[in-house]
Amino acid sequence: MDVNQARFNMIEQQIRPWEVLDPQVLQLLSVVRREDFVPLAHKALAFVDMEIPLGKAANQVMLAPRVQARMLQDLAVQKTDKVLDIGTGSGFMAALLAHQGAQVLSLEIDADLATQAQANLQKAGLTRVTVRQADGSQGAAADGPFDVIVLGGSVAQVPAALLQQLSLGGRLVAVVGEEPMMRATLITRTSESSWTTTEPWDCNAPRLSGFAEHSRFQF
Repeated sequence: MDVNQARFNMIEQQIRPWEVLDPQVLQLLSVVRREDFVPLAHKALAFVDMEIPLGKAANQVMLAPRVQARMLQDLAVQKTDKVLDIGTGSGFMAALLAHQGAQVLSLEIDADLATQAQANLQKAGLTRVTVRQADGSQGAAADGPFDVIVLGGSVAQVPAALLQQLSLGGRLVAVVGEEPMMRATLITRTSESSWTTTEPWDCNAPRLSGFAEHSRFQF
């Protein structure tokens, strides 16, 4: 496989058509080596438009390239931003965020994935990322507030605890809802007690571990 050609094709055939046109995001995707964050058994899938398995559980995946790229574009990460990444997975999203923001704290509930992600990030020479093995559903209040919060999977709803950890003007992106139709959701804190929400695009994604589901009971 011609890796550079495959990376080029990923950007031009998957990511641009998904309305990811920010030149900084496209440049980042061309230089951060996605293949270095893919498990050895799935290296051939590094640039394919699909979720890549990372662990034993069905929800342990690396999101499709176009989904990660679109999230990154919507967040408009600034050089001074303090970032919380929930659901580290392979560490690829954390790597992208580290190139754009000031510092990244990445939380991964699975100990094996957290260890592997830390190794991947160290090999990539990224020092502005800290990977912590932890349940990210309640965030990391002691380390906040955060200018950017990214959820690397879907949730039934965004916990209020995470919204409270956004700084004024801070942005959170997550995939929210139930199959078969979930929505990418961008929430921006506009004051101490108010947030604005947009749902710019449709996207299904596996559930993040540790987050509560809606009650199935009907009254």
